[in-house]
Amino acid sequence: MLQFDSSLIALGSASDTPSRDWDEVNDFCRRVYMPYRVTTSGRMIRPEATLQSTKVAQIKVTRFAYGVPVYLDQFDPDAGNILVLTTLNGALQHKETNTTAAQTGVGDSFVVDCSRTDYWLDATPDHLQLNLTIPHQVLADVAHRWFGFVPDDKLWTRRTKFGGVGSRWHALLGYLTQTVRAGGPIGDETPLARHLEEMLCIDLLHHWSERAGLSLENGARAAAPHYVREAEMLMESRAQEAPTIGEVARQVGVSARTLSEGFLRFRGVSPRDFLRDQRLDGLQKALLAAGPGDSVTSIAGAWGYVNFGAMAGHYRSRFGELPSATLARAQARR
Repeated sequence: MLQFDSSLIALGSASDTPSRDWDEVNDFCRRVYMPYRVTTSGRMIRPEATLQSTKVAQIKVTRFAYGVPVYLDQFDPDAGNILVLTTLNGALQHKETNTTAAQTGVGDSFVVDCSRTDYWLDATPDHLQLNLTIPHQVLADVAHRWFGFVPDDKLWTRRTKFGGVGSRWHALLGYLTQTVRAGGPIGDETPLARHLEEMLCIDLLHHWSERAGLSLENGARAAAPHYVREAEMLMESRAQEAPTIGEVARQVGVSARTLSEGFLRFRGVSPRDFLRDQRLDGLQKALLAAGPGDSVTSIAGAWGYVNFGAMAGHYRSRFGELPSATLARAQARR
């Protein structure tokens, strides 16, 4: 079993020589986490901080300790970041609710979306952390891509402890650290870095949603207001007619602005983009069902497309091929 201890991971090119400079420590924390307030037990106390970091796609991974007891609060919501803090040594107390705190020991993780809720933590002098800093938008995009909706604040405002030695999350962190130690993905562009980012986000969403009482697999329709769900069904059924967003909004009893805000909040896309995708899905089905004499022009025309160049571009972005390739493949099978 992988043990969480002080030798688990060395990140980046930083040495293990501790920093005793508060300015250096505070600058590191602002860069890799966000601005927040640090309180120590004495005015003259100096840190013995471990400052190591690397980047896996858009996730910042840090091995970090102050080396002294600290209390942290006033995390900046405008930074837009989620923190996942895993204890390698010592212990931390975390704000869990307005009246309760959660303690993390060796191997335990804690997640908080500092862009959506307030937070504090209290760390023992021997604490050592493996921390992930994940932009809120990255996790929201993964949720929409995998589960078809962006969770609401029932998830994002939940501060919770999870993981632990032997858990699936623990094993994934072990894989992450072994990959980084082996000279793995640094930066934004490598396929392995993006794959690791996706794996971390999906597993985090599963653990987080379980503790928030939210079903990711069945939550897409239930999470949104009635007018968003009704608009989805209307656009799905009338995709070939290409109704305007104003018409859809009137039929579900809200303004176009309210409809747009609802889709952006609960689905992560605009109603216009949702309708565009429904029409492209319908066009693909029509192309796959085409007869020998059918053409892309005739089928797309029946779906109300006029600008065939723009349509082809959107189609390729969604399905990875041009409409003509779909039609040719379908006709070759007949």
